[in-house]
Amino acid sequence: MSTTVTDEQVRHLAETARPYSLALLWWGPERHRDGAEATEREHRRRMVSLRADGVIAVLCPAASETLAGVAIMNVPPEEAEEIMDAVPCVRAKMIRCEVHPCHGFPGDALPA
Repeated sequence: MSTTVTDEQVRHLAETARPYSLALLWWGPERHRDGAEATEREHRRRMVSLRADGVIAVLCPAASETLAGVAIMNVPPEEAEEIMDAVPCVRAKMIRCEVHPCHGFPGDALPA
């Protein structure tokens, strides 16, 4: 790392932070159950819909045998838990979800 950051820059950035919810999606015990492919298609459609509606700000499917993906959500943790409990793979116990409160900086984005 070569960029020097001052304490003032850190304080200024911290002042812009706003609350989000971090949803960690872990593969669950029923990942390979009968009908898993159809459930996963329905799940992906629901997650992309939540992204399109602005409920999910950042959606990151993971290429992992344990972590299914990460979502940064624009809703409080309690609401994020309710939403995620209703997504197809969570309902089917193919994925389990942990929701954590977090803070982020509006305007941050993944590089193109």
